[in-house]
Amino acid sequence: MAPLKPEDSSLSPERPSSRDRDSSERGKKRARTQSMPPPELPKLVAEQHVPIPTNDKDTQRLIVVLCNATLETYKASHGTGRGPGAREDKYNLLNSDDHIGVMRKMGREISEARPDITHQCLLTLLDSPINKAGKLQIYIQTSKNVLIRVSPTVRIPRTFKRFAGLMVQLLHRHQIRSTSSQEKLIEVIKNPITDHLPPNCRKVTLSFDSEIVRVSDYIGGLNKGESIAVFVGAMAKGNDDFANHIKDDSIAISQFNLSASVTCSKFCHAAEDVWNIF
Repeated sequence: MAPLKPEDSSLSPERPSSRDRDSSERGKKRARTQSMPPPELPKLVAEQHVPIPTNDKDTQRLIVVLCNATLETYKASHGTGRGPGAREDKYNLLNSDDHIGVMRKMGREISEARPDITHQCLLTLLDSPINKAGKLQIYIQTSKNVLIRVSPTVRIPRTFKRFAGLMVQLLHRHQIRSTSSQEKLIEVIKNPITDHLPPNCRKVTLSFDSEIVRVSDYIGGLNKGESIAVFVGAMAKGNDDFANHIKDDSIAISQFNLSASVTCSKFCHAAEDVWNIF
């Protein structure tokens, strides 16, 4: 057998190892690329008109009362006493996602802890053109009979976690003030709700047993200067008789079961169409 000849280095160059390749690549500077600037965003100006003063009882408006709202706190942990390093009691807003075990210990149904419904309704109402036009007033009546007034200028947090923290602060301090002024953005007020409604106001509840009407036609049929207060159930389930003792009329607005947020949206859109708010 012929002896093996050594390989010619000129014909078969030695391949660099992976370690050598990595070190050489690290030594090289990456070529810088210049990205295109982002497109300019459209400049939109959201105008917030002056809200209706509390002493104004004549201006026509839409009033939405979120009834049976499940806004309730519970003590999640105890404090460590008093002193410089002491911790305060920690409270959370009861909700069906995070506190199923807590609700079971209380012997209560999960449907009794749905503050997300109130959160969705507030986002829908505060974002509406009728609110920006200063023709909307919002109240919340909790399942514990706490009455809350919401300013049309407040910016409710978009995330539920931040909203929950805000509600805990409200229920314990009874008010939330603006950081830039002394305006009360959300506050607990005295019952009953009728003390805060204008005298020329039609109080309307919703019921499947009533005749279905087109909301725009109903609002268009209001008397001149007459406001409308609609009582919307902000709970997962339950009876719709929470405002029967003060109602002037009861209507149905759909053959389907609508969420509270969609119900609020239908009334806002109808009032905007009738009152020429764009």
